[in-house]
Amino acid sequence: MTDAPGASNPAAGTLYVVATPIGNLDDISARALKVLADVSLIAAEDTRHSIRLLQHFGINTPLAACHEHNERDEGGRFLVRLLAGDDVALISDAGTPLISDPGYHLVRQARAAGVSVVPVPGACALIAALSAAGLPSDRFIFEGFLPAKAVGRQARLNLLKEEPRTLIFYEAPHRILECLQDMEAIFGGERPAVLGRELTKTFETLKGLPLAQLREFVESDSNQQRGECVVLVAGWSAPEDEQSVSGEVLRVLDLLLAEMPLKRAAALAAEITGVRKNVLYQIALEKQKNK
Repeated sequence: MTDAPGASNPAAGTLYVVATPIGNLDDISARALKVLADVSLIAAEDTRHSIRLLQHFGINTPLAACHEHNERDEGGRFLVRLLAGDDVALISDAGTPLISDPGYHLVRQARAAGVSVVPVPGACALIAALSAAGLPSDRFIFEGFLPAKAVGRQARLNLLKEEPRTLIFYEAPHRILECLQDMEAIFGGERPAVLGRELTKTFETLKGLPLAQLREFVESDSNQQRGECVVLVAGWSAPEDEQSVSGEVLRVLDLLLAEMPLKRAAALAAEITGVRKNVLYQIALEKQKNK
């Protein structure tokens, strides 16, 4: 039985968190179909969208809306049904609920009330993209959607520019080009990146290029500015030899860079510390590039 923060309520029903396909309907699991057919009610992000999925598989379970605009208010409605002993399934328009989709408030309320919450795993766009991207996957960070406005988006990217883990973002098609432009400016045009677009659908794109070239690819083809997008960016790597340079040497270099031109600062830092001048020069160049 799944643990819950509130006292367990054996008389209550179960809330199933059910992943649905992100495009290809064949990706739905047999378990998901059984759960959706057996529960008393399905809480759906968009009932108009989900009814087509249910009709495709001949499922007649009633639907009720649970989206970002009503979730806090309507969560109690689903909780009443659960506490009365009914099983409820939570689904989003595509993929796994709560992953940049509604459902958090309902799950939290259910667990607090002692209702068993059971995941029914399946498709998830960020995991699908990561599995095929060819970027390091042992450590990664999911940032969801970046701020829509340029100032907020750039500020967030600046906070992440020295994050060593693989970065994963969702982005709206009408902002994908602006997003890549900002990433190129902040992370550098040579940083490896992958665009996953319309994953599992007919016109799927999985394109890996340095950011500058990926931005050019999207800019030159308006078709790449349509559909659901996942952007993956390789994590930051310290410049070659920087990791072998002590923090004290880097501190000396930073102090000198604040007072004199780069070439002179690297040369003087080499004289003071004994570290090779060309190593310090490359570190200084990278520091300037990342400002």
